[in-house]
Formats: sequence, C-alpha cells, structure tokens
Amino acid sequence: MSTSAASHLSPSYPNRAAWGTAPKLRAWQQEAFDLYFRREPRDFLTVATPGAGKTTYALRIASELLARGVVRAVTIVTPTEHLKRQWADAAGRVGIAIDPEFKNSQGATSKDYIGVAVTYAQVSMHPALHRARTEARRTLVIFDEIHHAGDAKSWGDGVREAFEPATRRLALTGTPFRSDSNPIPFVSYVEDADGALRSVSDYSYGYGPALADGVVRPVIFLAYAGEMRWRTRAGDEIAATLGTPLTKDQLSQAWRAALDPKGDWIRQVLRAADKRLTEVRRGVPDAGAMVIASDHESARAYARHLREITGHGATVVLSDDPGASKKIKQYSASDERWLVAVRMVSEGVDIPRLAVGVYATSVSTPLFFAQAIGRFVRARRRGETASVFLPSVPLLMGFAAEMETERDHVLDRRTPEEGLDDFLVEDARQKKDNPDVVGDELPFETVEASATFDRVLFDGGEFGTAAAPGSPEEEDFLGLPGLLEPDQVATLLRKRQSDQQAAKRRRPAASAPEPALSPHEEIHALRKELNGLVGAWNHRTGQPHGIIHAELRRITGGPPIAQASAEQIRERIALIRKWATQRSR
Repeated sequence: MSTSAASHLSPSYPNRAAWGTAPKLRAWQQEAFDLYFRREPRDFLTVATPGAGKTTYALRIASELLARGVVRAVTIVTPTEHLKRQWADAAGRVGIAIDPEFKNSQGATSKDYIGVAVTYAQVSMHPALHRARTEARRTLVIFDEIHHAGDAKSWGDGVREAFEPATRRLALTGTPFRSDSNPIPFVSYVEDADGALRSVSDYSYGYGPALADGVVRPVIFLAYAGEMRWRTRAGDEIAATLGTPLTKDQLSQAWRAALDPKGDWIRQVLRAADKRLTEVRRGVPDAGAMVIASDHESARAYARHLREITGHGATVVLSDDPGASKKIKQYSASDERWLVAVRMVSEGVDIPRLAVGVYATSVSTPLFFAQAIGRFVRARRRGETASVFLPSVPLLMGFAAEMETERDHVLDRRTPEEGLDDFLVEDARQKKDNPDVVGDELPFETVEASATFDRVLFDGGEFGTAAAPGSPEEEDFLGLPGLLEPDQVATLLRKRQSDQQAAKRRRPAASAPEPALSPHEEIHALRKELNGLVGAWNHRTGQPHGIIHAELRRITGGPPIAQASAEQIRERIALIRKWATQRSR
C-alpha cells in the first residue's frame, strides 16, 4: 500500500464522485485525520452527522496506517449485510481489498484480501475466531455505527472478546446515543453533574456545523394531521384528530390509523410527497424519494399506491429479500422516482440522490429518527434541500425540532424525583418486545383516515396554517424550489406564511361567507386550535402547558381560557404562531 493510494479518497463537496473516492478531504475530515495522527491512539471515537463522510475519513486513516506499517490487516464491523458490501466497494476504490463475503465457517480468507467486513451479529456468534484473526496480524478494526455494539449483551461481549487485542480501533457513529443504557464497548465514559456516565468522543462534527459548511442539506419537515376513526376489538368506534392533544393510547391508535394502507391519510401524503418530488426534480433531475415503512405488508401496499399516483412502479426493498443490496445499488444508480423500504435502509445506506422522504413508520426512538433522516441529508451540490413528510405527532415534532442538538449516550440514568409517571410510561415503552414501536399491542380496525396539511418545520421555526390536501395553501409549500440556500428557504417560508395570513384576513370580503358558527361552536373551535398549538410548543420547549397558557395570558391580557372571549383566544393564537416562526424566544 503506497501513500499515493492513500490520497485517492472521497468525493468532496461540491463535486461528488463515486462514494469513498476523491482527491481531497473535507475540512472536518482533514482536521479529524490530523488529530488522530497527532495522538496516535489505540482507541478513537469519531462522531459525525449522517452524510458528513465518515467512510471516506476512516478509509483515509486505514490507508495511512497500512502505508506506515502500523497495521497489516483491516477488519470492518457493520450493522448489516448490505453495509459490508458497501464498505468493501468503497475500500476497493482506494486500493484496500476487503472481503465482504467472509463467513465464520471459513476461518480464513484469501491472501488477495487485506481484511474482511463482518457484522456485529456475525462476531457475536464466534468471537474466539475473530479474536484469533485479530491476534494473527496487527489489525485496525473499524466499527461502523459503534452504538450497535450495545444492542445486546452478547453483541457487546462478543465485540470486546474478539477485538480486545487489536492494534488500533477506530469507532464511528452518526448518532452517539442509545435509547437504553447498555454500555458501548471501547467507548470512554465520564460522570456528569447528575452522576450519570456520559460518552466522550475524541472528535465530533454535528449537523449544525455540517449544515453551515454546506456538507449536508437542510431539511424541511412537512407535518400532516388529520381526522381518524377506528373500531376496537370490542366493537367500539373511536375518533380522534392527529395533531391535537391526545392520550397515549389515542395517539398510538390515531398514528397507526394514519399509516394504515387502507385509509386515505397515507394516500394523500404520498400524493403530496410526489408533487414535492416533481418540483425538486425541476432543479435536480435525478432526485429520488423514499418511503420508510413499518413492515413488509405496508411497504408493498404503499408501492401499489405509488403506482396508482405516478403510473410507474416503485423499488421495494425488504429486509428478508436476498436481492436487497442489488436493488438498492440499482436504484441508487438510476433516475427512478420512488424507493419503498422497511427499516434496513434507515442507517448507513448511501443513496445521495434521495431528496424527499415519507416517514411512514411507528418507530419512535430518537436514534431511529436521526438515522432515518440521515438518509436524506447527503449533499452533492450547493443549494439542495431535503423534504421529509411525517405525521403530526408530538414525539416526531420534537425530534425534528432537535435536529441540531448534540446528544451523547448516557449510562445509569437516575429516576427523576418529579414527573415519575412520565418516566415510567417511557420506561415501559422501552421494555416492550419491540421497543421502538408505539401502539402495536392495541388491535383495531381503521374505519376512516384523512389527511390535512398541518405545518412546516425548518431551522427551529414553524410555518403555515392548516389546509386541505390539494389546496393553494398546501401547494405554496409543496412548490418550494428544490435548489435554495438555507437562508433563502427560511425567507421564502416566512413570506408564504405572511401571504397566507394576509389572504385569510381578506377572504371574508372577497368570497361568499361561510356558514356562521354559533358562539359556543366558535369558542370551542378556537380553544381546540389554541390547545393544539400549546401542545406543540410544549414539545418544542419542554415548558408545561400551564406555564405557556399563563405567559400568553400575561402578554395579551384577559381571563383564563375557560372564560376568555373568542377575540382574546384569537390574540393568543396569533402570539404563539408568532413565537413558532422565530428561531428562539
């Protein structure tokens, strides 16, 4: 391995070459590379936001260590079979021959290879074999998405046993936090002020800095609410409005009804997302879109909906499909519009042309959400934006608002002294057989599910007003140009919100009056709207509902909401919407 081979690495923005190859490192990659070789560490944890180029950076370090003779072999550990091949392809382009087909039963690989790519599950099944391979030659071990080593005790124990004797260990992650407190092997922890152990990275490059550097795309979140009706096993029919304050059980079932392929909600959202894709492709002709589905049956049904909407088929990728990797590769190299996938495409898979997403899954952990959104943020040229459609669920709205927040993995979380009920609810959710999914234990039959455009979230602000699918108000946001700088996106969103509000004020004089509501109906509707906005602000800021109501009342005046007039409630609605359009209060 020559140092010249080590320099032939990855596609730097703005001219993206084949994944894993380019003549020049990005600024953060070079900075992290230089830090690594100043320290010459045995263990090094690099945290970089999805889409930033962790693979390129890791292969550059591997090339240099091989060239210097520090190591003689490379082992790459990944979460999935598909990623083994993706890493091997990238490594091959820079002169590092990696065997992605290595099986535990082989014991050894061909002398033509410098190393192997294996999965965490594969290592856990025979850690002694991988330990023997690691001891046989000075080895660099690259852990792709190292947090997966904490997914199960057997995985963590297997990784420790297999790679404890490694000469060098380079750990990578785009999401350095977990939904549980399982320790991650070869990661350092320090005690914080609350007595919890918090992971410590050696180098970190978050979404905020990456966005400022133009390394990743800004994300526009388009949230959709709607009316849901379902029938329980006992035969009771229940209705709820997604996007308004609901109990945990109501929210779980309304969310599931929205995602049910038999209802209209998902059809209407897919139709809106396809319109958005058409607009994006005016500036980015090969832009693609992906639906992230909860299960195989839903994925196939969503693909049928897309065929009806577009007149063309969609590529469907299922986790048990032996041809999944080939399908992903073919889709990535094509200009096909839609890909529908179950969870396997949520992490690490590199399809740079994905620009539109539909989050059609009930998986509800911050880890999965961050990984899923990471599939759409990989920038190829300046001005590209990503658009992600999602249900108007407070949990997801909170994740979207926190896109730029840095999070670490924390062990030994203490039970809070206050808010015990909330803690126990969340803890119970994490201990389900399928811990990521909300509401699957509640059987019901969807009766009706219809969508309404709720709002846009971008750069910490909220824009837009409730609108019916296909309405001019919705079209204003679906028609945003696909090539815009982040500040241009924010400016345009503010202008369109202002235009909509002005049109609303003019509408009664310009059109036939709508049927008048009785005073109690009007006040009921306004209270419902205000409470929904207060709920959204609660999830964005963490402030209790009562505190938010009190602040609105303090600024606008008047009695509590139960005694407030329609005009007083309107003033509070206008104020909280003003807060939402600002980055911070």
